[in-house]
Amino acid sequence: MTSFRHADILEIARTEGKVTVEDLAERFEVTVQTIRRDLSDLAEAGRLERVHGGAVLASGVSNIGYEQRRRLHSDSKSSIARACAEAIPNECSVFLNIGTTTEAVARELIHHENLVVITNNINVANILAENASCEIVVAGGVLRRSDFGLVGDLAAEAIARFKVDIAVIGCSALDGDGDLLDFDIQEVSVSRKIIAQARETYLVADGSKFQRSAPVRIASLREVDQFFTDAPLTKSLAAACASWGTKTNII
Repeated sequence: MTSFRHADILEIARTEGKVTVEDLAERFEVTVQTIRRDLSDLAEAGRLERVHGGAVLASGVSNIGYEQRRRLHSDSKSSIARACAEAIPNECSVFLNIGTTTEAVARELIHHENLVVITNNINVANILAENASCEIVVAGGVLRRSDFGLVGDLAAEAIARFKVDIAVIGCSALDGDGDLLDFDIQEVSVSRKIIAQARETYLVADGSKFQRSAPVRIASLREVDQFFTDAPLTKSLAAACASWGTKTNII
């Protein structure tokens, strides 16, 4: 019975991104002590990471599958994307990188007018193909089949040819000190180039990114002009953003 419950807990975590002790106890009609033991067992096995009141999917050197990430926190991503798109004017140039939240931003830009969009995300290009007044430039690179992203030196070299008004980027994790983190060093090198070639940089990341970790540093929130998220920042990080001039938009 325990092994079946463990499998079900992992499936809930994959679907919802996080599980809580109280909710699981109610779902499985067991005591909170039983659930705490389950979560401890799964954490010891490296399947989950314990957080206050529950657990999240274990992170480390590999990311969650792209289709799973698309489903996670979809409502939050839509709200964040809507707010970000409202900050992007018509008749400007925009870079959108790889990520499920940047794809959500692309959907919110379908009715913008006279945009030039450069992207290393084939999904973004397909989404914005619906916008007849949007010129789309796909930065060449090595195709990563798992998410249809274009990465590597070729992508970075292509991006270096542009200077855009706004770059919209995502990340896999956000450290407590404001560092943006990711898993793929090839993608990170492209993201760094995107930031360097933009007059302004917008970060879109839901609150679950504060509960995850990844091994490769992209940049700091110090290098971001506007941060769109659905979770409050810690007092220390909020103070740091204020000192850096990073505008935080809590949706």
